[in-house]
Amino acid sequence: MTARLADIAAQAGVSEATVSRVLNGKPGVASATRESVLTALDLLGYERPARLQKRSAGLVGLITPELENPIFPAFAQVICQALTRQGYTPVLATQTPGGSTEDELTGMLVERGVAGIIFISGLHADTSADMARYERLRGHGVPFVLINGFSPKVRAPFVSPDDRAAMRLAVTHLASLGHRRIGLALGPARFVPVRRKIEGYLQAMREELDVPAEEAGRDVEHSLFTLEGGQAAAGALLDRGCTAVICASDMMALGAIRAARQRGHAVPEGCSVIGFDDSPLIAFTDPPLTTIRQPVPAMGQAAVRALLEEIGGTPAPPSEFVFLPELVVRGSTAAAPQGASGGRRGP
Repeated sequence: MTARLADIAAQAGVSEATVSRVLNGKPGVASATRESVLTALDLLGYERPARLQKRSAGLVGLITPELENPIFPAFAQVICQALTRQGYTPVLATQTPGGSTEDELTGMLVERGVAGIIFISGLHADTSADMARYERLRGHGVPFVLINGFSPKVRAPFVSPDDRAAMRLAVTHLASLGHRRIGLALGPARFVPVRRKIEGYLQAMREELDVPAEEAGRDVEHSLFTLEGGQAAAGALLDRGCTAVICASDMMALGAIRAARQRGHAVPEGCSVIGFDDSPLIAFTDPPLTTIRQPVPAMGQAAVRALLEEIGGTPAPPSEFVFLPELVVRGSTAAAPQGASGGRRGP
């Protein structure tokens, strides 16, 4: 049966324009008004559009950027287990190069009537992305929580590790081993976690080694969050004379170890490497990787709790829950090489 705007508007006591906005999922309509329109649809015997059908209490979407980096399956496992314990069924949606985008996956989940969505390292972490997409999602009445990456433009709970504290832990550890020329290998500069790591690194280099920010900034190298990206970034840093490299992911750190060995540097005797994440199996690399552990279980469980509060109608004020990371010392860091000059030189 085709819905007539005039009939629905009369039943709901609103304008036809308001009915049109509700039926097309447009934002800017009060929740009470939206419910009145949907109730009018039901009373008149019209079928609700798929996107407006009553949400399944059992489905929760989880969107990840990829699964090749083991930190994302680790988050997915924790979150899916926590949702299952609460009686929900997780729906894992993964972006693919040249395939489904975050927006397409979000639309698919909304069409299927999920009760809520958790985003891991999504576009919310990209300072160049349009944050209006999340306001549109809120306009559909879908609660959501975002992990890793914060934007003040998005009204939702965020869950993040303390990236600045992580870099202080790494720099302090390497400085205690006698390293002075410490490089930082990261992903693209537009991402919020990358910017925060740089801030923490520069502050720690100044406080621990009395290295001015301008000078330390020359040893910050941007690349991709991949093994190859870490290899390229670390190679450039080693060629500048760095004796230690801090990486923004464990995958990048494995690339840094490869770059060091290609240059004849044993790890850790000739070059120390620190990763970030403490991904599964990373303790069994050669050498076992010193890394900054993201508190994945605590972060994942906090994201689920925040989402269920949103679904239950008792949301916390939009805020960021920040979790302290932990330095896990293994075999990829050691004292600075004998004969390494304590000084620094230009790029």
